[in-house]
Amino acid sequence: MADTKRIYAFGGGQTEGDKSMKFILGGKGANLAEMANMGLPVPPGFTITCQTCMEYYRATPPAFPAGLTDDIAAHVANLEAKMGKKLGDESDPLLVSVRSGSAFSMPGMMDTVLNLGLNDRSVQGLIAKSGNERFAWDSYRRFIQMFSKVVLGVEGDEFENAITKMKHDRGVTEDTELSAEDMRTLVDVFKSIVAEQVPADEFPQLVVDGKVAFPQDVTLQLHLAIEAVFRSWNNRRAIDYRRMEKISDDLGTAVNVQAMVFGNMGETSGTGVGFTRNAADGTKEYYGDFLTNAQGEDVVAGIRKTRPIAELADVLPEAAKELYEVFEILEQAYRDMCDIEFTIQEGKLWMLQTRVGKRTARAALKIAVDMVAEGMITREEAVLRINPAHLDQLMHPQFDTTVTYDVLAKGLNASPGAAVGEVVFTADDAEAAAAQGRKVILVRWETNPDDLHGMVAAQGILTSHGGKTSHAAVIARGMGKPAVCGAEALKIDMKAKQAVVTGKDVVLKEGDIVSIDGTTGIVVLGEVALVQPEMTGDIDTILGWADEFRTLGVRANADTPEDAALGRSFGAAGIGLTRTEHMFLGERKDIIQDFILADSPAVQQAALDKLLDVQTADFLGIFSAMDGLPVTVRLLDPPLHEFLDSPRELEVEIVREECNGAPAEKLAAKRRLLSQVDAMSEANPMLGLRGCRLGIMHPELYALQVEAITRATCELKRQGKDPRPEIMIPLVSVKAELAILRAETQAVVDRVSAEAGVEVSIPIGTMIELPRAAVCADEIAEVADFFSFGTNDLTQTTFGFSRDDIESKFLPKYLERKVLPRNPFETIDDGVAQLVAIGCERGRATNPTLKLGVCGEHGGDPESVHTFFGIGLDYVSCSPYRVPLARLAAAQASLSEKATASDNR
Repeated sequence: MADTKRIYAFGGGQTEGDKSMKFILGGKGANLAEMANMGLPVPPGFTITCQTCMEYYRATPPAFPAGLTDDIAAHVANLEAKMGKKLGDESDPLLVSVRSGSAFSMPGMMDTVLNLGLNDRSVQGLIAKSGNERFAWDSYRRFIQMFSKVVLGVEGDEFENAITKMKHDRGVTEDTELSAEDMRTLVDVFKSIVAEQVPADEFPQLVVDGKVAFPQDVTLQLHLAIEAVFRSWNNRRAIDYRRMEKISDDLGTAVNVQAMVFGNMGETSGTGVGFTRNAADGTKEYYGDFLTNAQGEDVVAGIRKTRPIAELADVLPEAAKELYEVFEILEQAYRDMCDIEFTIQEGKLWMLQTRVGKRTARAALKIAVDMVAEGMITREEAVLRINPAHLDQLMHPQFDTTVTYDVLAKGLNASPGAAVGEVVFTADDAEAAAAQGRKVILVRWETNPDDLHGMVAAQGILTSHGGKTSHAAVIARGMGKPAVCGAEALKIDMKAKQAVVTGKDVVLKEGDIVSIDGTTGIVVLGEVALVQPEMTGDIDTILGWADEFRTLGVRANADTPEDAALGRSFGAAGIGLTRTEHMFLGERKDIIQDFILADSPAVQQAALDKLLDVQTADFLGIFSAMDGLPVTVRLLDPPLHEFLDSPRELEVEIVREECNGAPAEKLAAKRRLLSQVDAMSEANPMLGLRGCRLGIMHPELYALQVEAITRATCELKRQGKDPRPEIMIPLVSVKAELAILRAETQAVVDRVSAEAGVEVSIPIGTMIELPRAAVCADEIAEVADFFSFGTNDLTQTTFGFSRDDIESKFLPKYLERKVLPRNPFETIDDGVAQLVAIGCERGRATNPTLKLGVCGEHGGDPESVHTFFGIGLDYVSCSPYRVPLARLAAAQASLSEKATASDNR
C-alpha cells in the first residue's frame, strides 16, 4: 500500500478529483472537488480516501497505516500555503473542519468536528485578526464541545446543561444573547467537564500533571479528530443505517479536512442547508433553512429556530442572489435535485457541500416526472431514479378527511404520511415496545443519530424542536416514516417521561395514544382513523412507464376478495398465491376441528359438506375480483394440528375445571380431546404431515377444495365471466406425489365440470419449496403445468433455519459478525437463488412451456426481483402493498440489462 495515493487536494487552484470518484473520495469529497472544478466558491482542503479508513481497520488494534501522518503533515502545509495561515498560529490561525463522507449519503450517521486548531493561544490570534472577541470565544467553546463529544466521548448534555444554566443565570433565552465574557467563562467550564468526564487511561496523551486536559497541540487535535471520523464508520447508528439501506460495510468513509469559514461572525454572516427543489413534495422551489450568526450544526441540530431559505433574500440579498444562481448551476450539472450546505461569512458565500438530495417518495416521483417534462432526463432515467423500496412511503395511510378531531399541537410537516401509536420518549423504549408488537410514536426534543434504532422501530417521530432539514426530518423522510418536527408547544420532561402541551392544559405521558400527520404537521391526542391514498398522479405516470419497460410479470398474494381487489388496483396481473388455510380460521375453525376429530365417517362427511359450501363462496369472491386474470390457489398446506387448541392450554383447562368440581363426564371428554391432540402432535411439524402429504393421507380434503374451485369456476362462467384458476399442490419433493395428486385433482375437475355442463380447463402445478424438488425439477416438470417457487420455505429448508426462531435467537449476532450479509428471509440468498435457477433450467429442459413464478415474500423485495429477472422467471408475486415496488423493480431490472448489454457492445 506504500505507493497508494491516500490524500487528494481540492480548491485553491489545485483540485485532484471529481464527482466520478465517490468510491475513493466519498460523496462529499468527490462533490467538493467537482464544485471546485466548476469554479464555485469552495474553501480549500484535502480528502483522505475511503480505502485509508479500511486500512485503519485492518490493523489490530485499528491504527493509522504507516506513512499517513507524514502525508497529513504535507497536505496541511500545502493548505497553509494556499490560505496564508498556519494551523494553531498565535497571530492569524488557520482553523479547519474535519468531516466524514462515504460513497453513499448517510446523513448524520457519522461524525464532524468544526473549528479545529483553536487553543488557549490561537484564540487570541483569532480575536486580534477578526476584531470580534465574542465570535472567537464562541468558536472556541463550540470546538471544545464538539471535539469532546465526538472524539473524547463526553455526553453532549453535559455541555448543553452548562449553556442552559448560563442563560438562566444571565436571564436570557437565546445563545446569541450571551456576551463574549460569558463565552470565555463557558470555555473554562467546558474544560472542567473534560477533566472530570474523560478517563485518563483511554487518552493518556491528554494527561498533564496527572490530570486530563483539553489538548492544546493542534496536530494532536487533528490526528484524534481524523481517527474519530474513521471510528464513526462503525458506530451503532452508522451500522444500523447501512443495514437498513443495504450499504456494504467494506466501503469505509473518507475524511474531509477543509479550511473553516464562519457563519457566526455577526448578522452579516450565516449558514444553512438548501435544496434546489422541495424535498418533501417535489415542488420546483428553493427549500431549506438558514440561520444568521450561526454555524452549521445549529441548523441541523434544531438548537435554534431556523428560517425558510426563501427569506434569505430579505436578510442578505446579495448572498441570496448568488446562492440561488449556484442552485441552478448545480441542478443543471447534476441533472437532479441537489442538497447544498453553505456558509456566508461577512456577506461572502461559500459552498461546503453538495450531493444529490434525499427526498420523500412523493417528491422523488414529482421531480422525476417534472424533469422529463422539462427535457432534463429521459423516461428511462426517471424510472431508474425511483428507489422501489421508497414507494412504500406512498402506501402509508393518511388521516381520514371525513372524521373530525381536535388539534393538540402543530409543527412542521417534515415527512409525509400519518401514524398512530403510544407515546415513548427514548429510542430504547421505542425499540423495546416494537419488539413486543406495540405501535409507538417516538417523542423527542430533537432526535440525534444515536436515536436511529428507535426511529426505525417507531411508527412515526414527533419533535418539539428542529426544522425541515433537522436530523429527525432528513432521516424520517429517507425511511418513509411520518414525522412532525418543531412542535414547540410540547415542553418535554425526559426524567418524568412526559410532555406538557402549553395552551392546552394537557400532559402527555408515556403510553398515551397520539396521532401525527407528517403531511400537514398536525398532532392529535387519541387515535384518528387512517385511510390509504390512491395510486394516481405522478406514481401512476412512473408506473405506467415502468410497465412499458418491464418484461417480468407481477402478481399479488391474496386470500380474500378484498385483498384481491386491492392487488388489482395496485396493478397486479393476477394472484400468484391464495392460501386456502386462512379460509379455515375464525368462525370456520369449529368445522375443520369437527373434521379432524370426527369419530365416524358420517360426522366427517357433514363437516366436509359445510366446508364445501363456504369454500365455494370464498372462491366465487376471489375469482370475481380477479376476473380475466390468473389466480393460483394453493391447496391446504399446514399440519392439521394447527387448527386445534394447544395441548398445554387444554391441560391447564382440565386442571382448572377439576379444581372447580366439573362433572366427571365433562372432564373425561376433555381428556379424550387432549389425547387426540397429543396423538397428532409432531416433533418437527414443519417437516411433518403437511402439504401434499396431507393430500396423500386425506384425499377427501384436497378433493373438497378442488370441487369448490371448480364449482366457483363453472358458476362464474355461466354468468359470462372469465375465471382463470390454477391449482397448486404444495411441498412436493418427488414426482410420484404430484403425479398421484394431479390425477386425483383432474378427476374431480372433470366430474364437477361435467355435472355443471360447463367446460373448464384448470392448470395444475406445484410449489417448489424443498431442495430436492429444485434439483429434481426435470422429473417433476413432466407432470406440472407450472412451478411457483415458495422461497420462504425453500430458504428454511436450504439453510435448516426456522423462520419463526431465527430473528430472536441468532440472526442479529450472525449479521453483527458478518456470518450472513443480510436477513435471507428478506432478500434472496445466493445459494437459494441458485436452487431456483436449477429448478427453472431443469424444469424447462423437459417441459419448455412450463410457467415459472415465485410467491414468497422475496417477490416484493427489489433486490430479489432483479435476481429473479436474471434467472428468467415469468412473474413474481408479493403482498398487495408491495406490487408497485415489484413493478418498478422489474422495469429497472430490464433497463439495467439493456444498459449492460449496450456497454458490452
